[in-house]
Amino acid sequence: MQAQAQEAVRWRLDIVNASFMTGIPILTAIGLVWYTMNHGFSSVELGIFVFMYVACGLSITAGYHRLFSHRTHKSAWPLRLFYALFGAGAFQNSVIKWCSNHRRHHLVTDTDDDPYSVMKGFFWAHIGWILIADEERVEKVEDLEADPILVFQDRHVFVLGFLVGMVLPGVAGWFLLGGVTGFLGGFIWGGLLRIVIVHHATFLINSAAHTWGTQPYSTANTSRDSPFLSLFTYGEGYHNFHHTFQADYRNGHKWYHWDPSKWWIRGFSFIKMTSDLHKIPDKTIESRKMKTAFETSKKLSNSEIKENVQSLIDRLRKGYTDLDTHRKALKAAKKNKDGVSSQKMKSLCNEIKKEIKAAKQAIAQIRVEFQQWMDGLPSMA
Repeated sequence: MQAQAQEAVRWRLDIVNASFMTGIPILTAIGLVWYTMNHGFSSVELGIFVFMYVACGLSITAGYHRLFSHRTHKSAWPLRLFYALFGAGAFQNSVIKWCSNHRRHHLVTDTDDDPYSVMKGFFWAHIGWILIADEERVEKVEDLEADPILVFQDRHVFVLGFLVGMVLPGVAGWFLLGGVTGFLGGFIWGGLLRIVIVHHATFLINSAAHTWGTQPYSTANTSRDSPFLSLFTYGEGYHNFHHTFQADYRNGHKWYHWDPSKWWIRGFSFIKMTSDLHKIPDKTIESRKMKTAFETSKKLSNSEIKENVQSLIDRLRKGYTDLDTHRKALKAAKKNKDGVSSQKMKSLCNEIKKEIKAAKQAIAQIRVEFQQWMDGLPSMA
């Protein structure tokens, strides 16, 4: 009887969240239709929407997620303040509460204690967990509670959210378009519509990024990489990489991976607004990728495939070992040049540089062979 009572409390509908999450989309649809029919829309409304979408979206991905949740880098106070204000405007709760849930998600991924576990269903992971008044379990956030900006935001998050997320775009519309009509245009486009889109873009990481895509770095949980999903989530779609290497400030670690959040973070480092950007070494990433492929190959009956991938792993390790050895040798040669003629030193350095180039070419060739092996790997579906 007591267990039933506890279950009933656990699954109690959160009236405030449910009203907000269902009411805002309805109000948005009504507002867009009414405003467009009576006033049309111009590049000004679209511009307000884009600014608020970028500011609030990046505050969640670069701020709430990569800076505050995972501490992948450090940030100066003006940027932390920006994240706190526009993150509040995203209406996804305070930094402290958001990060507490997210840290717990990584700690117990896919278990019953995971706040938005996809194992409970796509709808639950996407939005259902927000609609339910679940018991609050707080992960360690002492580091965040030591930041006065985040403490202030936590205390006043809903007032800040209303002012930044709804009033600000309305005021922008008032000045740029004029009068009450302009205020409503900014409010509807930069406030209501933007809230809905940013909400569901973020929610897709909890649901779609744990349902569809590839698992090149780990099969330990349901996280998946989806370049398509990254296109409208500021790079968050490379989710299997993120779950495997949580401390990396990048989600798309290749230069060509669409990841505006990493470019934003990196860009601010040039003006000293961000620092200590943590990157997982390439050799660690490559090794992990091959290890995962090898673990996948164990499920197959083809022994030749297993032997091939093990050979690739061994060759890759040797390639990186050789590269490190040659680089250290070059550094040592330049450091200990006393008593050595310039001509002899130049010749020695050139020889070592050739060996470094050969090691890099060997690693590149292994990567090509590995990709060819991956392309020919039988499907596990």
